[in-house]
This record gives sequence, C-alpha cells and structure tokens, in this order.
Amino acid sequence: MNLYIETFGCQMNDRDSEIMVQLLEQAGYLLCQDIANADAIIVNTCSIRGKAEQKAYSLLGSLRRIKENHPTLIIAATGCVAQQEGKKMLSRMGHIDLVIGPQGIYDLPRLFADIRQSQSATSSASQVITPQDSQFHIPPFLPDLKHGNGHKRFVTIMQGCNNFCTYCIVPFARGREVSRSKEDIVAEASHLIDLGVKEITLLGQNVNSYGNDQDPEQRTTFAELLRAVAALPGLVRLRFTTSNPKDLSPALMDCFKDLPNLCHHFHLPLQSGSDTILSRMNRKYDRAGYLNLVKGLRQACPDLAITTDIIVGFPDESDDNFQDTMDLMEEVRYNAAFSFIYSNRPPARSCDFPDTISLEVKKQRLAIFQQRQKEISLERNQEYIGQIMELMVEGESKSGHGQWSGRAQYNQIVNFNSTTTYTPGDLVQVKITEGLQNSLRGELVES
Repeated sequence: MNLYIETFGCQMNDRDSEIMVQLLEQAGYLLCQDIANADAIIVNTCSIRGKAEQKAYSLLGSLRRIKENHPTLIIAATGCVAQQEGKKMLSRMGHIDLVIGPQGIYDLPRLFADIRQSQSATSSASQVITPQDSQFHIPPFLPDLKHGNGHKRFVTIMQGCNNFCTYCIVPFARGREVSRSKEDIVAEASHLIDLGVKEITLLGQNVNSYGNDQDPEQRTTFAELLRAVAALPGLVRLRFTTSNPKDLSPALMDCFKDLPNLCHHFHLPLQSGSDTILSRMNRKYDRAGYLNLVKGLRQACPDLAITTDIIVGFPDESDDNFQDTMDLMEEVRYNAAFSFIYSNRPPARSCDFPDTISLEVKKQRLAIFQQRQKEISLERNQEYIGQIMELMVEGESKSGHGQWSGRAQYNQIVNFNSTTTYTPGDLVQVKITEGLQNSLRGELVES
C-alpha cells in the first residue's frame, strides 16, 4: 500500500512526519511521491499562522474527489489544526477518515488497521483521536534514515508549552510541556550517530524549560542535556531550537563557550522591542532583560550569530511601540529575523484584544522592518569576508555548473565552486569572498 504525506509548519511537524512514515512503513506501507497513486494520505497540519492552516484545508478539500473515485483511500488529518478542530473538521469534511492530534501519532498503525477492517465491513470509519493526557510521555523511538537528509536529523526532546503567550495557540494545540527522558534522547542521538548522522538539532517549543516538568530531585536541565549529547563520540555538530528568553540560563550560555561541537548560532525570539507590548503578549521578560541576555551570550561566544522572530502590528501597537522594536533591532543587529504581521489565532487570548491598527499600517510597518533587517543581514554577512569557515556540504547548489552549497556553523548557506563530487555531510574549508543578503560565497581551501 502506498502512503503519501504532506507536511505544513515547523520542524516539530517535520519530525512528527518522519515518525509517522517510519511507523507506517514498518506496518507495510511504502512512501510515494505521487498523491494520485496513494492508498493512504496524511496531511500534517499547522495552525500557528493562518496561511498554513488555509493551505492544509485547501489540500484536504481537494481530496474529496479522489476519495469518491477511490473509496478505500484512507485520509488522515494530523497536527495542530486536527488537534484544535477535532469533530468540527469532520463536520466540514466528511470524507476524512481520521483526525488525530500530536500525542496520538504513535498509534497510527493500529488506527489505520482498524479503518481498513471497518471499510471491509462497510461501516463508518471516521474517528477523532485528540487526547491531551496530563500523564502522556513521549515514547522511546529509534529512527531509520530511509528518507530525507542522512547527514543531519532532528531529535525531539520535549513538546508542548506552559507559557500561554497571549497570541499563541501552542499550549492549546500541543498541550502542556512534556520532557522526554534524558536516557531516551541520548539513546536516539547515539543511534543516529551510529547510522552516520553528523549533525543533530534538539527540538522543542521551548527547549530552555526542558526538565521543568520532572522531579526536581532527579531533573536534568537543558544545559546538562546539551553537554550529555555533545559528549557523544562522532557527533560533529549540535544545534537546538527554539528558546524562550525568560528561561535562558547562564549555564546554557556557558555551553557555547565550553562545547566545541555546539554551533555558534542562537535563535532567540524577541517578538517585540516594546515593554508595553511584551507585557500584553505575556512574554515574562522586558526589553532590558532581553538585551542583558544578548550581552551575556556575546560575552560567552563573541562570534555568536543571533536570529529572532518579530510580530508587527500586535493589537494597539503604537508608533512608539513599533519604534522600540526598530531601535532594539539596531542595537542587537540580528543576523536574520523572521517577521510577520499579527493575526488572530483562536483560542489565543489576544483575539479578544481591541485592535485599532489598520491592515495598511501593519503592512507598512512590516515593510519598514524587513527592509532594514535586509540591510543589516547584508552588513553582517559582509563581516565574514576573508574568514576561513568549515562547511558541512548540503549538496549541489541550485545553479549547478560545479557549484556546491554548504552550511556554516553560524547557519548561513555558503556557495563555492569545486570539480570534486561531494556527499552531503562532507566537511570542507572555504574562504569567504562575498557576503550576500541571504548567503555567502567562498573559495575552496581544502577538503
């Protein structure tokens, strides 16, 4: 039986899709790239932003006709939209067989088998599985490398969030924070290294709070977990994402100074540079505190590349509030920033906030922020000219013609020319010759 999967959203969804594919392949399914040939289709949904949710619903709606022509086709909606909508999704789209939240994906083989059995009995097969069990734990899982990049992998260390930022639906869609055991994480990372993986990224909605839900006398902090994974023989690079500034500890900052395979890149979401807006967002830190964290990180690791997330046009954001964000951007000088116009995401609390800002003003502010950040990103990238960087090869560049792409530890893509044929994961030394807005160029020094 052929399985097709479409994934929307963040790295957590990417990792969940890898798990679902592996579990179903072990149950006899074969991953295919052509949706028309599929016997089962999974749409792994994201609801963090409206555009991703709309795309998922559009795809699910288009499957109705395919289902009519292929009645035994299994259609499953998974991920955050499925968790939030539950039975409402089935009422809108009765051709879907299974609506399942993130905690239920490990049970997919049994659920698919049940659907097959009910189809043969000509009974209704539609199910909604959206538990958020307070006793849920992330099962041990040893991945294979049949799909995707064999030289790098994500490892989930926790899921859910307890912060309840007023604009965010993660606590509703992913539930409360659940940390995996240190032993399971280290076992999975070690297993991946044995399979040839050279770079591992630890994943969580707020990795800085890893272990806070564990027994205080036995808990492992995130800094301690980082050190345990970094110590595994054969691991070339270690990354993590994402962090909430309120939980960033001095012990974590020291990891950048002490761990040679921890990449010098930190994604530290700001969201707003205004204390007024940060308070309304329930971010639990202020402007001065954030800047102190940046100062501490750069003291521990002077060449640290820092990236961030910004929300423009939060309800009642004044011109002065927006200028606070612009001023902070100038002070920090981010290497890159992901920026978005605020949008209501029910049931987040900010949906009830009065909003007096027109869409036109929001778009203007976003354009102003993005233009200045593009200029800063270019300036930061030009600072690397003349440096020799070790790159991990990603593959041939899009332009081809003997040009290759590698990723620096600072997370930039670097393009270089070479007549040598490389395998993704190979390490090369490149001297940077040009800094562009979104990438670097360099000359090969040695393999």
